[in-house]
Amino acid sequence: MTTPNLDTRYLGLTLRSPLIASPSPLTGDVDTARRLAAAGVGALVLPSLFEEEIVAEEVGFARALEMGADVQGEASSYFPTMNLATVADQYLANLERIKKAVNVPVIASINATTAGAWSRYAAMMAGAGADALELNVYRLAANPALTAQDVEAATLEVVAEACRVATVPVAVKLSPYFSAMAAFARQVTQAGAAGLVLFNRFYQPDIDLESMDVLCRLELSTSVELGLPLRWIAILRPQLPASVSLAATSGVHSGRDAAKALAVGASAVMMTSELLRSGPERLIAVEEELRTWLVEHEYESADQLRGSMSQTAAGDGEVFERVNYMRTLRSWADARP
Repeated sequence: MTTPNLDTRYLGLTLRSPLIASPSPLTGDVDTARRLAAAGVGALVLPSLFEEEIVAEEVGFARALEMGADVQGEASSYFPTMNLATVADQYLANLERIKKAVNVPVIASINATTAGAWSRYAAMMAGAGADALELNVYRLAANPALTAQDVEAATLEVVAEACRVATVPVAVKLSPYFSAMAAFARQVTQAGAAGLVLFNRFYQPDIDLESMDVLCRLELSTSVELGLPLRWIAILRPQLPASVSLAATSGVHSGRDAAKALAVGASAVMMTSELLRSGPERLIAVEEELRTWLVEHEYESADQLRGSMSQTAAGDGEVFERVNYMRTLRSWADARP
C-alpha cells in the first residue's frame, strides 16, 4: 500500500499534515519553531497576545503623557522615559521573524474577553504575515449578576468584531462550559468564525497550605483529556457547514490519539503538552504512528478517515450520548472480576 496522504485543509489553508503545534513557548521561539517545521508540523499557533497586556500598557502610556502636563517647557526632563516598543510591537516583530524562518502556515493568537482596545491588532497581525488568527476566548463566568445569555452575547460580540476587522480567517478557541454548546457553536460560526478549536484548557489553581498562597502551576495534559473534544467534535461535525474547520486540542499525545480525532471529524489536531515533554522532534514519531495506523487499517489518506465516526450515522445526538452514558456506567461493573 502506498504511503497515506496527510494533506489537510484547515481554515482554508493547505497543510502538509493535520498535526499542528498549538500555543506554547516552543511556537513563540524562532529556534524551536524551526525545529517544529523541520519535524514536519502542519502549522504553528503562536502564544497569545493578551488583551490585558495591551490595555494595561495603553493606560500606562496615557498616564505617562499626563505627567507634568502643566509644567513649563524648560522642564522637559521631568517627563518619564517611555519604551516605545510596546508588547504588541514585540509580538508583531516576533511574528515576522518566525514567519520568515519557517515554511509552514503561522497562526497568530489573541486572548480577549471584551470588544474594543485590542481589535486593531487583529488586522495588524495579518499585515505582519499571519496566515490566520486564533481568537482565544478565556472567560470564567464568576459574576452572579451575569446570566448565560449575557456571557454568550458578550463572547459573540468579541468574535464578530475580530472577524470583521481581521483580513485572514479566524478560528475561535472555546471553553467547554457553555450550557448549550451545539447552539452556541453554530452562533459563533454565524458570527464569522471560519473554525472552532475545542477546547480551551482552564488551569486550576492549587493552595500552598504552609504559606497559604495560591499556586499557579502548569499541569501537562494526558490522553485521558482527549475524550471531551472527541465527544463534541463528533456531535458538531454533522451539524455545522463542511466549510467550518474543527480542531481538536487537549490530550493528543500519539498518532493513535490523532487518528481518533480525525475519525470523529477533526480537520486538524493540535499538540502542546507532548511536545513540551518530549521536544519538537516528537512530531516525527507521532506522524509515523499516524501513518502506520492508516496503513494497517487500509486508509489511503487522512481525508478518508476524517469524519468516519461522527454522529452522522448515529441518529439523534442526545439519544446517542445517553446510551454512551449508560454504557460507561456499566463498564465498571462489567470489568470487575
